[in-house]
Parts: sequence; structure tokens; C-alpha cells
Amino acid sequence: MVWFLPLLLVATILAITWAASRRARRLHTPAPERVEIVLEPADPQQVLPPAEPPPAASPPVELLTSSEIFKKLRQLALGVSELRPPFPEHAAITTAAAAAIDDAGTQGQYAPRRPNLLPQLMRAVDDENASRRELATIIARDPSMVSSLLKVANSSFYRVTPQPIESIDRAVAVLGSKGIRSLIATALMQPIFQISNGGEFLRFQEIVWDHALRSANAAVAHAVLVEKADPFAAELLSLVAGLAEVVLFRATLDQYAIRTNDSRLRPDPGAIAALLDSDFAKVARQIGVSWELSERILAALEEQASAAEPTTPLGRSLRFGRLAGALALLQINHTVDDATVRASLPDAGLPPEQLERMWTRLTHESATPTPPGKKATRPLAPSPRARD
Repeated sequence: MVWFLPLLLVATILAITWAASRRARRLHTPAPERVEIVLEPADPQQVLPPAEPPPAASPPVELLTSSEIFKKLRQLALGVSELRPPFPEHAAITTAAAAAIDDAGTQGQYAPRRPNLLPQLMRAVDDENASRRELATIIARDPSMVSSLLKVANSSFYRVTPQPIESIDRAVAVLGSKGIRSLIATALMQPIFQISNGGEFLRFQEIVWDHALRSANAAVAHAVLVEKADPFAAELLSLVAGLAEVVLFRATLDQYAIRTNDSRLRPDPGAIAALLDSDFAKVARQIGVSWELSERILAALEEQASAAEPTTPLGRSLRFGRLAGALALLQINHTVDDATVRASLPDAGLPPEQLERMWTRLTHESATPTPPGKKATRPLAPSPRARD
């Protein structure tokens, strides 16, 4: 053990020496210099990314009921932004107008006469073997009918070729039997829609006629594709329904004219709209009876007086056609937006591609010829989404 003591002493001396030398090196090592970092003033807009504006809130989609759709249509036809309930004095006038249409003594001045060619046309339509030449022969018997037919055939709503249609034969060849039947019905009815004086409601005639044509187009598509019903009858129903509104309008203006001595009783849009909504179906049926139309047509017209779903095929086609025609007209006149139309347009069983095709026609075509110098409205057609 004696030999171990010197080794321990040497190890201790070496440890003390190494620690002392390390301490000396640490004392003589210069401290690192302090570096001061100076930040230049900066434009916050260059340092921070620009803040994105919050996304605009989408307006809520409006789902219109049938009564709301027709209220907007009445506002458009009567040129007002709001329809107020009529005062009692005005309600009395519309009651008198309805009574004048019902009264045998005055009924003749409001009930339109049946077009002379209508019975022959309906017989030809019911005859599946009737040729195009036979249809053309029926038309040629009435020169005024020929003029009306060619005028309608050349409107942008019906013409399908860039070349003008200048003869009955040409119209028949281009449009086919079904198309020419549709044109005949339209041409038969157009003169009856003419109003000599609409008073302060200058667009009423235009809007009602336009709505009748678009309704007829939609009703025909529904009758053929969904109900498997007579398309000519569906078209005629739509035109008669529109004609009933013209009759009510004329009778109401006449009642106001009788009371011109009372300055408070200027024609009231609210009173006229209320009468159109309540009585158009009844008057349409009266027209149908006077024209000796079939019971199935009369039943379809009668069903329009109720808010309940029609039970007859033609009644359902007419209901759908009037709603679709009204929505198309409202969109073309920028009264409702695309989202509202998509939400409010009923499909009523139409296949989606057929519904799209029908809607494109309703909104891309003008029902009446565009006046010279006026650009036709060509809104984008929606892709309607059905609702139950």
C-alpha cells in the first residue's frame, strides 16, 4: 500500500494543475462583442399580406307560391310595384263588372265570338289522318286568317329558320302538322286579344297575350310528355284562360268609365288584380260554353277556380303551363332572379332534360315580334330544380 500513496499524490497534483490552467484560459478569453440590430421603419401594407374582404352574404333564395307568382305578374301587367287591397267603392265596381259579364243583356258585348274556323280546325285536329294539305286548305278559306297566321309564324317565338315564312305551304312544310295546328290556334285567338284602349295600363294587353303564349307552350309540353293528353286542347285552354282576363279587364274599365264624375274612382290596380284572380276561371268557362267546347275542356277550366290540385290531365297541364309561363315572363322582365325561378318552378313530372329544353324556349324566345329599333331580351335560361 506504500507504493499507492505516491501515485495518488501525482494524480492530485495533475488534476489541480489542469483545473488551474482551464480557469486561466477562461479569464483571458475576450467576451463576444454585442451586436445591436436596428430595424428600419416598414410599411405595414408591405409586410403583412392584404386582408381579403369577407365573402358577401348570398341573398336568401325566395320560394314563391302560386298566388305570389300571379301577384307579381299582375303588378307587371298593370305597371305598379305594389297591389293594395281595394277600397269598398272599388270593390263595388268590380262586382258590377262581373255582373255585366253574367247578365244576358250585356254579355254579348264582352263574350268574344268563336272564331269561324275553330270547329273545322278542331275536327281536323281530332282526325289523325288529316294531312298538312287539308290544314292549309282550311286556313286558305279566310284571307284575314292567312295574314294573322303568317304574322305569328314569323315572330321570333315560332320561326325556326332565318328565312321568312311567306306562304301557308312553307309554314306547313317547316313546322309540320303539329306545329301548324299550334299556329292556327294562336292566329285564331290573336285578334280577339286586341284592346282598343287600355287606359293608363298600357302594357296590359302585351303582358296578357305574352303570358297566354308562354303558358300554352308549357302546357303543351306537359300534356304530351306527362299527361299523354291532347296538346291542341292544352294550348287552346291556355289561350282561353288569357282571353278571360282580357274580358274582365274590359268590363272593369267600362264600369270605371261610367263613374267618371267621381274623381276618387280612378281605375285601381288592386281592384282589377283581385277580380282577375277570383273570376278568370269562371269567365273562361263561360267562354268555353258559348264556343261549345267539349266537357273535358270545360272541366279543366273549372278546376282553375280552386287552389286544390286539378284532378283531370288537361287541368293539371293548364295549371302547370300558367305557372311556368308566368315565371318565364317575370324573369325576362327582371322581376324575379334566377335562383327564385329555380326554386319556384314546379317540375310536375317532366324529365329534367325536357324541362330544361322547355324552359330554354320559354325564356330565350320572344312571344311577340320585337318592335323596330328595340333589342330583344335574351336572358340566360336556368336549370330548373324541381320542388315537391
